[in-house]
Amino acid sequence: MMNKWEQFERVFNHFDENGDGKISPSELQQCVRKMGGELSVTDAEAAVKFSDLDGDGSLGLEDFVKLVEGGEEEEKVKDLKEAFKMYEMEESGCITPKSLKRMLSRLGESKTIDECRIMISWFDLNGDGVLNFDEFKVMML
Repeated sequence: MMNKWEQFERVFNHFDENGDGKISPSELQQCVRKMGGELSVTDAEAAVKFSDLDGDGSLGLEDFVKLVEGGEEEEKVKDLKEAFKMYEMEESGCITPKSLKRMLSRLGESKTIDECRIMISWFDLNGDGVLNFDEFKVMML
């Protein structure tokens, strides 16, 4: 079975159409198109520029891995934001002991307000008694 790095290398080599060990913005655009997606020249150039560690205008293998894993990270953050919204109170931007108690009871877990305060205090990095999104992210990861 291939490890993750070997899988990235295999995909990278597929994207690197001319075999020069680099993926240009046009190669990136072509591969996305082959997979049924759409990527404008501007977006392809921006994606390459964002992940280009050595500044040569193309993606080496490490740059490519950064680009791909960055997309996975964005997806995780998006999922966490959706979960956070389920727990927060009236779009206040934070999870309160009361909103945590409400969500836990919806999930079939009965906790008192004091128990919820204690749970929040474990991850309440700034000591304000509630969890903001960054504190929630730390708790979930």
